[in-house]
Amino acid sequence: MDHNALTMLVEIIDSGNLSRAAAKLKMSRANVSYHLGQLEKSVGVQLVRRTTRRVEPTEVGMRLYEHGRSIRNELAAASETIRSLGKGLQGRVGLAVPSGYGQLVMSDWLIAFKRLYPDIVLDVIFENRVDNLVRDEVDIAVRVLPTPPDNLVARHMGEMNYVACASIDYAGQNMLPQQPEDLRHVPLITSGVVGKQLLVRAYQGDVRKEIRLEPSLISEHFPFLRQGIMAGLGVGIVPDYVIRAEVERGEVVTTLRDWRLSIFGNHMYLLWMPNRHQTKAVRTMISFLLEQSQLAGSLATLD
Repeated sequence: MDHNALTMLVEIIDSGNLSRAAAKLKMSRANVSYHLGQLEKSVGVQLVRRTTRRVEPTEVGMRLYEHGRSIRNELAAASETIRSLGKGLQGRVGLAVPSGYGQLVMSDWLIAFKRLYPDIVLDVIFENRVDNLVRDEVDIAVRVLPTPPDNLVARHMGEMNYVACASIDYAGQNMLPQQPEDLRHVPLITSGVVGKQLLVRAYQGDVRKEIRLEPSLISEHFPFLRQGIMAGLGVGIVPDYVIRAEVERGEVVTTLRDWRLSIFGNHMYLLWMPNRHQTKAVRTMISFLLEQSQLAGSLATLD
């Protein structure tokens, strides 16, 4: 059994089905199926269970998968060592960040990282999906979630605090919500999924409320939501970092301050696949982001 056969098995199990594995390996699905059959014939046992949509490893298949993953990672590490001899830190980092937090907070971090490591290719995607880690171009992702997925490695980066707020002009002409239920009766500006009702959770001590709302202005682009709030179009529910400067200048007022609000969750996580080889560039980025998030948390505490 050669390492190519084990590498193919690793790709099949990581991908979850033969079609995705074939795309990664740049082979036809029939060819992947044939080589898998030959590998199973050579070891004399079934390695994966096939369904119309997925493949799942058998006990023996999982053992071979672990060996194959170790060999693949060692080969990748050796190749990286050879390429980096006599050179500075190089490589590529594929990073997926939330559209709002990425634009308004992390952009400065990533520019600073690029200045520190100019030879690293930094490929940044601004989006809010969680499942993109199965794609080859994404090494690590930052996401706001209630809890991290069980199949990913997660490092906590801090709390995400939402605020209910409005421009000083809007507040001067309209009654601001005094209870979470009052949010149903105001034009609401927030992020969410267009065409679906928005669920806002509100916590006060042991009291928990869930309010289904229909926003009048919805976007994943937080600078646009901030413009809507400043224009007096309604009451915003946004993360505090979106509107912090305007609150400090007295241009925006907050309400429901005794309640902790949540839309997508209140925890920020750094996520990556547990079985994927991490280059030194990726490991360096992980350490850098965790350091920056700790520093940002310390500054927020001082504020």
